[in-house]
Amino acid sequence: MKPDTNPLSVGGFLFYTEKDAQIARAEEQKIQYLEERIDYSSPERIQYIYEKTIHERMFRSPVGLQYLKQLQEFLLSQPKIDPASVTDIPLYMTFDGELRGRANPARARVKPSQKKDVDMEKLRFAVSAILNVLLVLAIAAMFYISFASEQPNIFNYEQVLTNKYASWEQELTQWEKELREKELQLRNNSSEND
Repeated sequence: MKPDTNPLSVGGFLFYTEKDAQIARAEEQKIQYLEERIDYSSPERIQYIYEKTIHERMFRSPVGLQYLKQLQEFLLSQPKIDPASVTDIPLYMTFDGELRGRANPARARVKPSQKKDVDMEKLRFAVSAILNVLLVLAIAAMFYISFASEQPNIFNYEQVLTNKYASWEQELTQWEKELREKELQLRNNSSEND
């Protein structure tokens, strides 16, 4: 067996991430620990260890699964062990054909339709244009309401205040005139009475 020179290579397998490689290295240490203590002359003991490692999911990487496969083959070759009692090795992952980091050759040959992308682009553009027109109309309506309103606002506050003060001034002038006329009448009445 050749030595692993790549940091992502463990037990003859090249892993995609450093984390996966670390898991495989830890499993190699577990395998080494088990091999130092295992007694192959007792197939029942091997079957117990095999079942326990499967039950506790001790091995998940290809390195650990390969070791489990070796134990399984050993158990199946023993005349004292019933082959039906040897549990299959469960795989806790899926193999859906997705390759990480590389394009799938079959997917590269079958290219998705460009028409859907073009249709979606046209739809997005149309929706965007409609929303922009509606926003412009809403802003124009707000400006119209602001200009047409008689209430003071940022656009017409000066005119409204000027008109208000002018009307007050006109009322005051009218009151002064009326007061002067009444005053004159009172003076005339008092001078006639004297």
